[in-house]
Amino acid sequence: MANIRRRRKLVLIVCAIAIGLFILILYPPEIETPTEYFPREQSPYCSKLCHQIVAMKSLKGIQNFTKFFLEVKEMMRCPWTSNLTQQIIYKTDLHTHCNSSMLFITRENTKLGQRLTYEVERKATKLVDKILYDMLPETAPWGTSRQFGRCAVVGNGGILKNSTCGEKINTADFVIRLNFPPMNYTSDVGVKSSLVTINPSQVTESFMGLCNSRKPFVDKAAAYGNAYLAISPFSYVISTDLSFRVFYTMKEMRPQQGVLYIHPDYLLMLSRYWRKNGQTGLRLSSGFMLVSVALELCEKVDIYGFWPFPMDLSQQPVSNHYYDNVAAKQGVHQMPEEFLKLLHMHSQGVLQLHVGKCQ
Repeated sequence: MANIRRRRKLVLIVCAIAIGLFILILYPPEIETPTEYFPREQSPYCSKLCHQIVAMKSLKGIQNFTKFFLEVKEMMRCPWTSNLTQQIIYKTDLHTHCNSSMLFITRENTKLGQRLTYEVERKATKLVDKILYDMLPETAPWGTSRQFGRCAVVGNGGILKNSTCGEKINTADFVIRLNFPPMNYTSDVGVKSSLVTINPSQVTESFMGLCNSRKPFVDKAAAYGNAYLAISPFSYVISTDLSFRVFYTMKEMRPQQGVLYIHPDYLLMLSRYWRKNGQTGLRLSSGFMLVSVALELCEKVDIYGFWPFPMDLSQQPVSNHYYDNVAAKQGVHQMPEEFLKLLHMHSQGVLQLHVGKCQ
């Protein structure tokens, strides 16, 4: 009797396996395969990858970045699709909460006799006296309602080295560079510049506060053509005189290249906006700030040289900057978290992030 039961059980198992195999033959499952096996514009693999990236809330706590780097590498191989709806959402939100018409201090948004409150040292103020007022342009160089076509925001990450992205950067309508970078890597970073920011600390560290080193500063500025230089005099009190020296040096020695003062209120509003949207660093990085500006001012935003990791996508060592390997100050910015947000926006079609080689 027991033998009969065992035989029946065995027959049932064999029949179940046979039926299962028959169903698999008739209705094969959808197997997820690498992107190259799909027409790229229709790839469900890329779509799923985008959803996985957007679902990532933070890079904190990740011990092994191998999987993350692989996902980013695959995403860079997927076709990027512009999402006009998402772009308008970000543009409108940034304009409502920050408003790039306040990006620079101008006579249009600042009155003679007004007091400016410093962005970081909130107890400090600066009177807009005649000396300061005379430094200000009537309005931003491109007006308050100008929309640029395609903008390139060029970071200084070591990922740009040997990237051959220069040609692509040069085709942008408006090119933003940050922290007064060297321009002798033209095949990687291009030659075109429209707006270049300077950190006041660079004036002290690299040019002796412009007390005895004005010509080297002006020569370096000339490498950007007639691009405007932008500096923040009213974040810290120590930055004010340094910024004024930049203005007067350029006015005297290279007047065709204007100097703009970044408005402390804009920086404060932008910081508060992104803090409410998940960025918890002590301060936003210059790069992230300028990407925010570009999202409001430009129809399409391309980003190069943003990569805050010591390894590239193939997990080979990469320098901190394309021109040196000096480490960034710790504890001020949260660049990996900013990068994740940029990656989210890339996945959503808001901006296009370029990581690795352009050709």
